[in-house]
Amino acid sequence: MSGRTQGSAEALGPGVPLPEMGLTVAAVARRLGVAPATLRTWDRRYGLGPSQHSAGAHRRYSSADVERLERMRRYVLSGVAPAEAARAALTEGEVEPDAGARHGGGQVVAIPDGTPQARGLARAALALNADACRVILAETLDRRGVVWTWDHLIAPVLVGVGQRWEQSGRGIDVEHVLSEAIQSELSSRVINDNVRSVAAVVLASAPGENHVLPLWALAAALSERGVEVRMLGARTPWDALGQAIRRIGPGGVLVWSQTAGSGDMTDMAVLPDVRPEPLILLGGPGWHPGAPPRGEHVDDLSEAVARLARAAGAS
Repeated sequence: MSGRTQGSAEALGPGVPLPEMGLTVAAVARRLGVAPATLRTWDRRYGLGPSQHSAGAHRRYSSADVERLERMRRYVLSGVAPAEAARAALTEGEVEPDAGARHGGGQVVAIPDGTPQARGLARAALALNADACRVILAETLDRRGVVWTWDHLIAPVLVGVGQRWEQSGRGIDVEHVLSEAIQSELSSRVINDNVRSVAAVVLASAPGENHVLPLWALAAALSERGVEVRMLGARTPWDALGQAIRRIGPGGVLVWSQTAGSGDMTDMAVLPDVRPEPLILLGGPGWHPGAPPRGEHVDDLSEAVARLARAAGAS
């Protein structure tokens, strides 16, 4: 088989017969829609690795190997704890989607009316399994897009984890693992190589504000629309934001405030008057009551994406 034919076969998705020589890690990762690092972790932790060897002793995945991985991925996405999912995948057994509920000594995160993906993400976070968190996030982002994933998967699980910490005083490690997985997956989708917008959008957290996950969700959603994004990140002073506005000349700016202590709008007056004037939006629940001296409030992610994309001139 020629190199071109082999490469074409390796790029094929689920349901397409595998070539006799098997698939590489990269090819299986593309087929399943997971990161190669996740496959290596599943191999190391659970024994779900490639069984074939090619010339040069390179290990390759057989059809049976890929079928096991597909079962593993399906179970994890349905809410099964990763270790239990791996056992079922290896033995070709069946497992109920809620079988992972007892994993971790009965610890659970309450997510009323949560989807199977939300329950699976919560359990993966409780198990401190960042790899499983990213698999679930990547699958949902690929199928549903950023806005739906944030509203129906990420936000409910973050709320559930936060409430669990408030009620029990435990779980800061869970929140850290979950937050890192979310930021890692969202930031990987902010790509400025295929920009269709006329101007960029600047995103920043208010001075004193450390929360940035909503900004990364907004950045990833704007990137889906072909908008160039400039991320300034946490605790951005108003004068630093003003300097960025002068240098970049953005079409839109959003400043995020999560906590009441960071939502002081008084010093917004230092933002420069530039032409053309960018759209300035204030997002988040932390802003003090009253009309801002510059810009206006925005209530949700979908609205922010639509308005900023328009302001940036995205087609």
